Amino acid sequence: MATAGLPRESRIRRAGDFAILRQASGRLGGRCFSVRYRQNEVGHARLGLAISKRVSKRAVDRNRIKRLVRESFRRAGAKLPPIDLMVMAREQACSVPGADLLAELDALWRKLPPLKREGDTSTMAC
Repeated sequence: MATAGLPRESRIRRAGDFAILRQASGRLGGRCFSVRYRQNEVGHARLGLAISKRVSKRAVDRNRIKRLVRESFRRAGAKLPPIDLMVMAREQACSVPGADLLAELDALWRKLPPLKREGDTSTMAC
């Protein structure tokens, strides 16, 4: 039976991968989320979540945010370039409705592809 979860190959699992994203990566941010990103050699986008107790002491709130981020990533995954993404929530994320969180994440995902293509070596015909 297939599950609706995020496939294993679409997740960042190793501590070393998270450490690389913390040190040398690009940044995007919004009101409720901060995103670190870096190109990968895997060929598809991968997601890592860093939702700390600083966001909320209640596990219910942190798990809700994680579910929303994974759902948004699943929807946009095919459109994303081959990059590793680490999403960190801010304290405001707990008090914002789910639809608003999804809208902010969609806006952040749309900002990613142009950032990837800036380093592209292909030339444009004038």
